[in-house]
Amino acid sequence: MLNVFLKESIHPSAIEFLQRYARILKRDEELEWADAVLTRNLRIDSSFIDKAKSLKVIGIHGTGTDGVDIASAQVRGIEVFCTPHINAQSVAELNVALALQLSRKLTYVRQYLQQNAPKALQGIELMGKQAGFLGTGEIAQRTAKILCDGFGMQANGYSPSYTLEKANGKRIAYAADLKTVLQKADYFFVCTPLNKETYNLVDAEQLTHMKQSAYLINCARGGVVDEVALEEALRKKKIAGAACDVFYNEPIQLQHPLLRLENFIATPHIGANTEEALYRVGMEVAQGIVQRLNGEKEVDCAGKTITVGRNQRSL
Repeated sequence: MLNVFLKESIHPSAIEFLQRYARILKRDEELEWADAVLTRNLRIDSSFIDKAKSLKVIGIHGTGTDGVDIASAQVRGIEVFCTPHINAQSVAELNVALALQLSRKLTYVRQYLQQNAPKALQGIELMGKQAGFLGTGEIAQRTAKILCDGFGMQANGYSPSYTLEKANGKRIAYAADLKTVLQKADYFFVCTPLNKETYNLVDAEQLTHMKQSAYLINCARGGVVDEVALEEALRKKKIAGAACDVFYNEPIQLQHPLLRLENFIATPHIGANTEEALYRVGMEVAQGIVQRLNGEKEVDCAGKTITVGRNQRSL
């Protein structure tokens, strides 16, 4: 019987599926017997991989691969896969929800009702505004579809791989650089993975390109936005507001400077935390692990290699 190391919660249907084919290991001392690891937020570094003597597959419950030492996995020939796009609708809906919350100052309602100051609750409409995107993948495109179709917004976006040809027929128009996106945006959405190129990409200099009336929304990865620079920009009213579902360190500590700001909204990394997304992602990663351990499926190793049995080829 297969052994799958799983310490975190996943959808009950996915657990039931795994239990048909594998024994689920939960204790750290059982890691050495694991054929596969199913991870949501585990930090899988080289020491973790060294302890997993029998490890063949790492299945990531979600899109990001930044929690896994891909290089160490490749040295061992361990197959790594994630589940992109499956949670995109849930994250896109949270992007829109946070944009609405910022626009209508919904977090202030109770405070201002108690103070009897209704004028302070005056908000703005999304209709006709400009959405800007850093990252133009599935989450960004779904967010743009909701905003453009539902609110009559316009959208443009930047990513290194996005071209005029790729933008043809999409809701997100092509922008040549991030500065252009920031300068035009009334709502700026961070929708890019975290890697060496995107770490602190949205820093103090980039924030100066935003309108004073603009809002920033980040439901991607915390390390993409410089939190110190964001706190200063919000405190000095250089931008109108921001909402983040992700942070450098999670869970965010209650004493974090951002949480003291009235024009900032925090949520605890709930972008994909819906019944539908958890079911889809849980089943996809559980099925993927079983298929890969049985040699039934090619494996995309974080865009770096495909492993089929013992043969590898570069992408």
